[in-house]
Amino acid sequence: MDLLARREHSHLELHRKLADRFPEHVELLDQVLCGLKQDDLQSDERFAEVFVSSRIRKGQGPHRISLELQQRGLDKHLAKRAVAESGADWHFLAGEAMAKKYGSKPCADFSERAKRSKFLQYRGFNNDQISACFSDD
Repeated sequence: MDLLARREHSHLELHRKLADRFPEHVELLDQVLCGLKQDDLQSDERFAEVFVSSRIRKGQGPHRISLELQQRGLDKHLAKRAVAESGADWHFLAGEAMAKKYGSKPCADFSERAKRSKFLQYRGFNNDQISACFSDD
């Protein structure tokens, strides 16, 4: 309960943390986690919603967010659905991320554009979203 009181956790995250803290009771973890899920104290859907929101605030793109959710134990479909249901304007967010890092000055040359594109790609934005950032250059 202490872990869930601090923030939402995915089923897998909670299982790993509890297994580390209580290795002598690993066989009971599935029962405990099932009970938490039934009582709606642990929800992968709620975790995904909170996680997506926090990553959007950090300037990350949909691809990276989806992959991080999958690394935390959510299935691919739930991860993609959470990202899609976020209602985020990914083109706008890509532009904001680039402006925060590089300011409002336009690209001077191709190498600068490639550098900025690589930054946005690392952040998890797709080619369409990245291209939209350069439409005004």
